[in-house]
Amino acid sequence: MSNRPELGRWPKGIPLQRFSPEDWSRQRPTHGDANPGLIAAALRWSQQRPAGNWYTFAASRSIGRDRPFSTTIGGVEVVAWRDERNVLHVGPGACPHLGAPLAEAQVDDAALICRWHGLRVEASGSARWCPYPSYDDGVLAWVRLDMIGEQTPTETPIIGPRPVDTTVHAVTRLTGVCEPRDIIANRLDPWHGSWLHPYSFTHLEVSQAPPRHDITEENHRFLLNVTFRVTRRLGVPVEAEFICPDPRTIVMRIVSGDGTGSVVETHATPMGPGPDGRARTAVIEAVIANSERPGFRFARRALPVLRPLMTRAATRLWRDDLAYAERRYQLRTRRPGSR
Repeated sequence: MSNRPELGRWPKGIPLQRFSPEDWSRQRPTHGDANPGLIAAALRWSQQRPAGNWYTFAASRSIGRDRPFSTTIGGVEVVAWRDERNVLHVGPGACPHLGAPLAEAQVDDAALICRWHGLRVEASGSARWCPYPSYDDGVLAWVRLDMIGEQTPTETPIIGPRPVDTTVHAVTRLTGVCEPRDIIANRLDPWHGSWLHPYSFTHLEVSQAPPRHDITEENHRFLLNVTFRVTRRLGVPVEAEFICPDPRTIVMRIVSGDGTGSVVETHATPMGPGPDGRARTAVIEAVIANSERPGFRFARRALPVLRPLMTRAATRLWRDDLAYAERRYQLRTRRPGSR
């Protein structure tokens, strides 16, 4: 018996469809499908993917020309800014003179002026300060750190499928006490969706999952039918896939239904240990919307209103999912000899 929404007489041209709400405790249990061995196998396969030593660290819109943006990736302090032509520059976060934080420097076109002693740090680099390769894809900002990536470097990041037009997007960033693989493991368990997030998902069915052995590029995706809940009785049913383009990224893409081509990119960027010695990971999630409906053009005009709503929805989901990932990390790291 299918758990798909009951469409009734609702007009087919309207993406919102009626469904019969069900009590949270009475939905079909999914623990039998969410096989720990299968999730572990999918995670192992994802961790073998190439990344070219690229790490996303911020939304493109978060980096401007007025002040530097600073963060830590794998224990490496980095600073980023834009010049007058809007070109992204990224480099070490410490001034080469006495180690002052360049996050507090003044931006002067393609240079930073240190506030401690006025040293001018040029984006072109010098013998004491060398910039890192960087990339701006219009949604996210990336940096290549070969010293911690330890893979064969690539010219650009390995990015999964996206809509051609990425104008309608929103980026959310949160920090969790866990490692990147805990974030990816959360997304490689689609069965938890309607249990952990009943306010967002209902009538979730996983129709295809990878095998426990011999996972390949051709069979590694998860495919599921799910209804995005709008109200208690109205939702948008879609078919979506989950794929891993690199070891720290998982992409959910709508493959049929309203919004076909829209993606949710979840990136897990290691930050390094916190003051307590526990790992910290930045979850950077980009929602990129797409639709063939004529009215979608108005979404571009409404971006100032839509972006906060999209960010709020993603933040609510990740409050729950970070608890999942942090619990996984806690259990794994307290077991002697565990991996």
